[in-house]
Amino acid sequence: MSEHSQNNTVVFLMGPTASGKTALAEELYKKLNCELISVDSAQVYRGLDIGTAKPTAEELKETPHHLIDICEPDEPYSASKFCLDAHPLIHNALKNGRTPVLVGGTMLYFKALRDGLADLPKADDDIRQVIVNEADEKGWPYMHQQLQLIDVDSAERIKSTDSQRIQRALEVYRISGKTLSQYFKEQIISPLTSPILSLAIVPKDRELMRQRIADRFDLMLERGFIKEVEGLFNQKGLSAELPALKSVGYRQIYQYLSGDYDLEMMREKAITASRQLAKRQMTWLRKWPDLHVLESDNPDNFTIAKKLLAESSKV
Repeated sequence: MSEHSQNNTVVFLMGPTASGKTALAEELYKKLNCELISVDSAQVYRGLDIGTAKPTAEELKETPHHLIDICEPDEPYSASKFCLDAHPLIHNALKNGRTPVLVGGTMLYFKALRDGLADLPKADDDIRQVIVNEADEKGWPYMHQQLQLIDVDSAERIKSTDSQRIQRALEVYRISGKTLSQYFKEQIISPLTSPILSLAIVPKDRELMRQRIADRFDLMLERGFIKEVEGLFNQKGLSAELPALKSVGYRQIYQYLSGDYDLEMMREKAITASRQLAKRQMTWLRKWPDLHVLESDNPDNFTIAKKLLAESSKV
């Protein structure tokens, strides 16, 4: 694929935490005519640097990423906001003959781009509590049956054991009188229309992934992660309840600074939370359609990705 060839493909470069996504994205940027767009719900925040494995200022000069450092930690950011930010960046890249490479691990954001988003009503704490109380009394299978009575399509998609999604579907209906399925049919953010090349970088075995996560967290500690978290709370007066500061690692270090954990317990809790995140990311990827899996640390990953991108441009 020549440097200036035209291609309307959008690349999704996904993978669990610590798998090596950024390294391949940077190689694609340097060797092909690509534009990098970060897909990371924590890297959008200024000041969350070490703990999000954000590229350094020097790295960003060499390989610029869109949607990094675009808001303060106390500003809300969501999948819908991400789509509204990402769509024009993708459009402009394609218009200028460049291939958009969306790189990150926030799988919900990737799905929102792929499938579009509905304009769902905001959560209502009172209604949510009523639903939870009812479930405590009668069980979530019963609540699933109630969902089936009002929204057959959602009930078919949602397992009777998936309490979180059952609760949200019932909540949406009780707030608005409209079913979740109706909202999806009236979605306000459309799916991408360009062809998508879905790539995932995955460590070749689970134990390797677990070790990489532990090693990366220890490196973050060496680089001053604790001081970063301390500075966020001391200098900006931020709350531990903010979504940004509930990110993996930040929450555990805050609890350490508050005296809830000693250093070793904090490390164990943070590494465990990171591994749980990676497990959730892998669950998303196992269900992802038309996925090309690349092994972490495979020296041929760039060549494979380049070939797949060239093939996609011929479709």
